[in-house]
Order: sequence, then C-alpha cells, then structure tokens
Amino acid sequence: MGARVAVAGASGYAGGELLRLLAEHPDIEIAAVTAGSSAGRLVADLHPNLAGARRVAGLTLQPHGPAALVGCDLVFLALPAGESAAVASAVPDDVKIVDLGPDFRLSEARAWERHYSVPHAGRWVTGLAELPGGRAAISAATRVAAPGCYATAAMLALVPLVVAGLADPADVVVVAASGTSGAGRSLRTDLLGSEVMGSLSAYSVAGAHRHTPEIEQALAEACSGDRLTADIDAEPAVTVRVSFTPVLAPMPRGILATCTARLTRPATTTGELHEAIAEAYKGEPFITVLPAGRWPATASVAGSNGAHLQAASDTGAGRAVVVAAIDNLGKGAAGQAIQDANLMLGLNETAGLTAAGVAP
Repeated sequence: MGARVAVAGASGYAGGELLRLLAEHPDIEIAAVTAGSSAGRLVADLHPNLAGARRVAGLTLQPHGPAALVGCDLVFLALPAGESAAVASAVPDDVKIVDLGPDFRLSEARAWERHYSVPHAGRWVTGLAELPGGRAAISAATRVAAPGCYATAAMLALVPLVVAGLADPADVVVVAASGTSGAGRSLRTDLLGSEVMGSLSAYSVAGAHRHTPEIEQALAEACSGDRLTADIDAEPAVTVRVSFTPVLAPMPRGILATCTARLTRPATTTGELHEAIAEAYKGEPFITVLPAGRWPATASVAGSNGAHLQAASDTGAGRAVVVAAIDNLGKGAAGQAIQDANLMLGLNETAGLTAAGVAP
C-alpha cells in the first residue's frame, strides 16, 4: 500500500488530470475525491477519458469537508481561487497539502488584493522544484503552493538568465498563448467552440493578469537568493518590471511563452544565453533545452510534465529571447503538483510522471 492522498476539486480539468496521472502512480493510493455541485457522481461520468482507469473510474465524488480527508497523508487542492484557504484550515497539521490554486502563492498582501476579492491567506513554499533552492524547500515542507501555469513557463524561461546576470529583471516582456483548459471547466460564452475556433484573442492586458505578480516575485527572489520574503513591506532589493500579455489560443491545452528581457551586456551571444540555461537545468528530469535551431512547440509536451526551452540573443534590439513550451495541465498544474507531492512524501521525484509528450 502506498501513500494515501485525496483530491479536493476532482471535477475540474486540473482535478481530472490529477486523477489520470495518479491512476498509474506506483506509490500512491487515491483515498478520496471531492467536489462541489458534482458530489455524488462517479469519476468516469465526469471524466469519460478515465472510464478505463480501474483505480479511479468507479470512485464516487464526495462533498467537500474534513470527513473525506481522514486518514490521508497528503491532500491535493484543485479548487477555484479563494476556496483553498478555507479547506486547508480544516486539514490537520500532520497532513501535507499541495495547492494548485492561487491562494498561497504570493507574499505581498497588496499584490494579492489587486487581483482577488477575498482576504490574503499568506504564503506557502513555491512548488517549482527547478527554481534555485526549490527542491530542498519543497522536500522539507508540509504546505506547498504550485505556481500558475503561465508563471511556471515564464519562471523557467527567465530565472536562469536573471540569476546569471545576463538579463535585466527591470525590463521583461512576456507574451504567452494558452489553450482553453487554462480557463477552467465552467460554462462561459467566450470559451464556446464557435467563439474560439479560428481565433486568437488577448485578454487581461497591461498587468491585469493574476500571474504577473507571481512572475515578478520569482524574479525578485531569484536575484536576492530569498525564496520566502519575510517582510512584505520591505523595499525590494532589485527592481522588477514585467509586462505580461496572455493570449487565448484555439487548442485545448498547452502554453507557448515568448519571454524577452533587456540584455545587461548588449554583445551577449545566443551561445552564451543557451549555455546559461543549459547549465541551470543540467540533470533536471523534466526540462529539455533544445539544440540550436529547434524551437519549442506545445504539441511536443502535450500530456507530459516536460518543459522545452530555447534561447536567442536579439543583438539588434539588445534583448534576450527565451521561448518555453509546457502543457498547462501538466507541468503547469497536475504534473507539477504530483512532482511536489513525490518530494514531500519522500518518493522518487519522477514517479507517475513523464517528460515525453503525446504525438501526433
């Protein structure tokens, strides 16, 4: 028998992806699955793709509540923004939690209040193992907040160059396209097939997107070497400015993030940028820095916990360019959460996960 886990919010896309991956995990047993309005239904009814997954297909979703979490070693929270804090408060201290939502991602209450209508709940350890010091912090934690999908792609692309002193965190521009599953499973007119097919559309422009402060926080902490800022009122050690524009793409899953930053040394070559990123991720099981001339594509990482990266120096504009591709439901959500859980439970970090995408 493996570690016993519960998935709270199993009816959504991220919750369904958690169940798909956990169904084949060699060291984890799914003890409970919960939902709100879908409580009482079978997993296979809500997620037809899991009808053949014998470990999960016949599970009945229970109502949210502490009773469903009794006897678990770890709980995954795959809940809408603002709902994780209340559930987490009822989970015993000896039960570990990985939150896929935003409730515990930000240190600064002011940044939280600009994007969310509920009170700031505090900060947990950031669940991105590939950040400097990330793996050790996650392994020692009982409470971990997985970063958002867009933020994950941007962090992976930019942190190595900022840490190496090759890119200026005060001048960062990110334009990222995401599949529609990133918006959740709720019925919305702007996400109907007839609205999305054949169209790209920008949204939450000019700093309005909630992942912007996550990216800024990660870059600031990477520069200072401090992953958990204690004094939220202190002046930042470095200036970080990120202009982020998300784009809705006519595909179900995937993120392609094009991240640029001003070069600190205009003569920096593509080779130097590529070397800095390759060195930062040397030995990482889920990060692939592509050979020169090959650029990331969302199809290459679909269904995986992998991330593909490539860099170039635009010497004419004096900017570093890094392109990152991830699956927003994989490395951007469920896959990353399971990677965190593996570390927290003392399991093989790669258990139940793959860096290989599904093609065609």
